Order: sequence, then structure tokens, then C-alpha cells
Amino acid sequence: MTIVPDRTMPAAAPSREEIFAAHDGGKLATGLTVPLENARDLAVAYTPGVAEVSRAIAADSSLAARYTWTNRLVAVVSDGTAVLGLGDIGPRAALPVMEGKSALFKSFAGLDSIPLVLDTTDVDEIVETLVRLRPSFGAVNLEDIAAPRCFELERRLVDALDCPVMHDDQHGTAIVVLAALRGAAAVQGRELSGLRVVISGAGAAGVACARILLAAGVPDVTVLDSRGVLVAGREGLTGEKAALAAVTNPRGVSGGVAEALDGADVFIGLSCALLPEELLTAIAPGAFVFALSNPDPEVHPDVAARHAAIVATGRSDFPNQINNVLAFPGVFRGALDAGARRITEAMKLAAAEAIFSVASDDLSADKIVPSPFDPRVAPAVSAAVAAAAGRTSDAG
Repeated sequence: MTIVPDRTMPAAAPSREEIFAAHDGGKLATGLTVPLENARDLAVAYTPGVAEVSRAIAADSSLAARYTWTNRLVAVVSDGTAVLGLGDIGPRAALPVMEGKSALFKSFAGLDSIPLVLDTTDVDEIVETLVRLRPSFGAVNLEDIAAPRCFELERRLVDALDCPVMHDDQHGTAIVVLAALRGAAAVQGRELSGLRVVISGAGAAGVACARILLAAGVPDVTVLDSRGVLVAGREGLTGEKAALAAVTNPRGVSGGVAEALDGADVFIGLSCALLPEELLTAIAPGAFVFALSNPDPEVHPDVAARHAAIVATGRSDFPNQINNVLAFPGVFRGALDAGARRITEAMKLAAAEAIFSVASDDLSADKIVPSPFDPRVAPAVSAAVAAAAGRTSDAG
């Protein structure tokens, strides 16, 4: 068993002054990969030497991947309409979050990235902007874009761009939730195929989680939105929700959270809707509760633990943090390493399996996923994603 440093213990909450001081001037800066200290360095890095490289790329555009940073650069793109738990706060207020995302790409996967916040919510305009900017980056991480527009935007960009595109709020969350569910099931010696799962929330993360769990072999997934259970034929269901209702809820459950939770093995909270404790009395023995809303979980972990065998949250100050940083750095690194044009379902499933494989060395009820600081995670995810890309014809 490999022992890694434990950096999971919660630190004292930072003060407001400390937070603002850390963000003063932003959290990013560019750096050099070649020396620039004298006239010869200048002649190599810039004029006249750079003209040789530009001529070569003009003659063979594929050389840009080798002689520029494009092939290692992720564009972190947001319109600021669904930022953290703050909602639609606009592109300028979203920028500190996008800078933070870029910092995570660099710290956890060694990838350069650039935050791009766009002052438009028009899907056509966003697609056109990124198509025109395509020569400047190698992949697109969509971030904090409100549903249901995020679904159309991701689909349109996947079709329009010849590079990896992923909306992390959807798929990063889904990958880590699947890894955590694998871990929780393994602790109890259970199979995914025997679980009844309830997902509260039919937004970006809820839809993606439902779909990846189905793809992973969970046969019984029931999803709720603010009006109740998604069931085929429910009045007013359209778009992604209607499509999801057609492939979930195999027992035809109708009603609300109480009806959905009756006998359920897993509750996954991906909305701000509070879960009253009395409803948890109906879950199955040995159940799992993943209350992932931030900063306030749908149900407090201590309350959930009275009724569930395994509890997870999205917070760092409780065990079993479901954190997207376990997934997205390695996913993009693996896709770029493989030269993939798409991030496929097979690559996402491989990423979840890789996260679970790291956790499996030391599984317990309060450690169903590895620490975000476990140095094995990103390399394992990137290797698994690259391997899956090589096996998938539409990834390259």
C-alpha cells in the first residue's frame, strides 16, 4: 500500500482580510520556458528567430502543437450565470472563480489555462467567439453556465470545435460522484447493479450524474426537480428533463422526495432543496447520503449519519468530500496527451474508475474517495483517459 501525506485535515477558516489579500492583483501570471536575459536570447525567442518558426507553421499548421503552447492550453470559459452558489452574478464577478480553476489546472495537472469570461449569454455568440479563438487554445472547460442553456452550448461546441470540450459542472461532478459511489459500494461489498439511487436536482450536475450512473450499470435511478419526480408523461416536461424521464425511474414512481426515498439505497443531493430528517427514516438500511450542495448541504452530515451508513458532502471540513478537482485536471491532461478531439463517455467512465482505484488502497466509510492532494490521482486519471481515448474511434 502506498502511503501519501494526509493533507485533508481542515485548517482554520481564513479571515476576510486574508482572502482579499490573496486575490489582490489576481491569482495568475504568465511565466517563461526559455531564457530572456541578453540580445542572443531575444534573437532566439523573438525577432528575427521567431520568424523561422512562424514560416514553418505557415507551411504546416500541425507544427503549432509543438512550437506553441496551444496544445497544452485550456480555455476556462464562463458567462457568469451560475457561479458557485451565488447564481447569475455576471462575467466580471465570475472571473476570480475562473482564475482559481486555471490555478487548479496548473497545480494538479501541469496544464496552462486561461480564463475567458464572456459578456454575453447568447449561445450563438459564445459558439462563434470560441470558434474564432480556436487557434489560441487546445481544449475548452465550460464553467458556471446556467442550465438548460449549458446543455445546448456544450453540444454546439463539441460539434463546432475539433478539440476536447467539457462542461465541468456536469461531467466533472458526475465522474467524482460515480467514483464515490463505487467506493461506498465497495466498503459494503455491494454492486452498483443492486442500488436504487435518488438524485435531487435536474440541472447540469443532476442530469450528468444520472446519465453516467446509468452508463455504469445502475439500473434504478430516479431524478427529482423542484416539481417532483421526473416521470414520463408528466405535464410540462421538455428538453433534457423529458429525455431523462424516458430513461430513468423504471418503477414509475410519482410524487415528491418522500415517495422517491422510500426504500432507496442512495440519495444524491445536487440542488439547494433542504431534505427534512424525517424523510430519511424511509431509506433502506445501510444507505448512502451524498448531500453535495455548497456551502449548505441538503441535510447536515451529522443528521444524515443518524440514518445512513456512509455520508458525503461537497465540503472540505467533513469526510468524503466530492470535489471536481479529483477529475477535471486529469481528464483534460489525458485528452490532450492522447490528441483526442472529443471527451467521450468511455473516457469519463475510465476517469471514475481511476479515482476509485486510487481510493481502493485504503477504503473506509469515511474515505470513499482519495484526497484532492493525493499525488497519485491526476496521473492515474490522465493515464486512464488517454488509454480510453486510444480505444475510442470518435475521440481522435
